[in-house]
Amino acid sequence: MKKIIIVLVVLFTALSSKAQKKEKTYKVLAACGTCNFGMVNENGCTLAVQIAGKHYWVNGSNLQDHGDEHAKDGMCMTVRKAKAVGRLEGDSIFVSQFNLLKK
Repeated sequence: MKKIIIVLVVLFTALSSKAQKKEKTYKVLAACGTCNFGMVNENGCTLAVQIAGKHYWVNGSNLQDHGDEHAKDGMCMTVRKAKAVGRLEGDSIFVSQFNLLKK
């Protein structure tokens, strides 16, 4: 009985740690994925980032959070450096913090 309980505890711990992906801090290139990264999105202009040469859609922040995206220095017109805190899942990054860095 003791062995069964130990096995169940180890199994539960392994499954729960795998289910909870920890957030990481990333230094990224950020822009409109459609306009600057050549990504296809049926919703048009959408915030995206580049991490290690791969592109990810951003969930938890959007283009309008960072000013007028179509202004001269907007996210549809330029690529900016940013710091993102979040977790990668599939083709998206789910962020709890997203800050553009000074130019």
